[in-house]
Amino acid sequence: MPISPPSLNRFLDPPVCCGGVFDWEQAQIRLDELNARSEDPNLWGDPQAAQKLMRERNKLAASMDTVRALEKEVADAVALAELAQAEGDESLIDETCAVLTAAQARASRAELEALLSGEADGNDSYVQFNAGAGGTEAQDWAEMLMRMYARWAGAHAMSVEEVERLDGDGAGIKSATLLIKGENAYGWLKTEAGVHRLVRISPFDANARRQTSFASVWVYPVVDESIEIDIQDKDCRVDTFRASGAGGQHVNKTDSAVRITHMPSGIVVACQSERSQHQNRAKAWDMLRARMYEAELSRREAASDVLEANKTEIGWGRQIRSYVLQPYQMVKDLRTGTETSDTQAVLNGDLDAFMAASLAARLGGAAVGEVSDIE
Repeated sequence: MPISPPSLNRFLDPPVCCGGVFDWEQAQIRLDELNARSEDPNLWGDPQAAQKLMRERNKLAASMDTVRALEKEVADAVALAELAQAEGDESLIDETCAVLTAAQARASRAELEALLSGEADGNDSYVQFNAGAGGTEAQDWAEMLMRMYARWAGAHAMSVEEVERLDGDGAGIKSATLLIKGENAYGWLKTEAGVHRLVRISPFDANARRQTSFASVWVYPVVDESIEIDIQDKDCRVDTFRASGAGGQHVNKTDSAVRITHMPSGIVVACQSERSQHQNRAKAWDMLRARMYEAELSRREAASDVLEANKTEIGWGRQIRSYVLQPYQMVKDLRTGTETSDTQAVLNGDLDAFMAASLAARLGGAAVGEVSDIE
């Protein structure tokens, strides 16, 4: 007798992957236009314009390839499910439902990525971590966050580079900056900026008391040549200092690290990842341009005053997400209400559901109905 479980019925309608935010006909017209322009021999007379065109062309082509692949996968899975249903093969039906659920999650993510149309959403990203008050406990939490985001990046085929790091007194870090490179890195990570709160039994307390710790995460896009940022040399103070941590004898015995302070805004950046002062100086200027650009983006948003207020204090009332390990297990985003009891998965980098929900809310609620399916 044919089996018709409710979990399968929701997949049996014809798959639709091209509606909503992705207009297939307009996308094809635009791709044809970009392909034609890319064949113009005069295009590369303006390298910046050519690179911008090719980036748009490659991103659009990749999005269309994703839609085609999803449609084929869903159509094949639904056909197989109907056959399994007719034959009453429960194990094959369960397997097909798992495939369709995974495809649904990828489609939801792709739909959100199609909305990442901000000027810098496709760029690489700097992620800065700062420990809040609380000494070793907070410094350990800041390092846990840095590891969490590095693992998230690795799971999404993004590269991670440690730009600067100031180790804690006993454990963890006082501050650090990662450079995360990958498609839409800033677009996804920008939703993570804010203060993160941890509740746990302290591993540094001999009495095993429960402690609350805070650390901040701030996210800045890498600014490419297409975005002009005017920074006056007279407004900046450049200091050199001896690099700390790993990096070889040359790094640790010379003043190779560079710190730049933009005096009008109070923005401070530092780089010590390279072996020469010249390289660290160049990267520090790139970081300063990124910070200045992010500040300008914040000013354009209606919530910029709230964001700046959040940056003034790393503590109670400022957090965007709570990670509770004791007396129960729960990670909850205080902006969207997204939560999970699988705390270890989150600390190991499983952040997609939180990012998707925050991004959907930030973009006006698009795809909110699907983000719960992203696992």
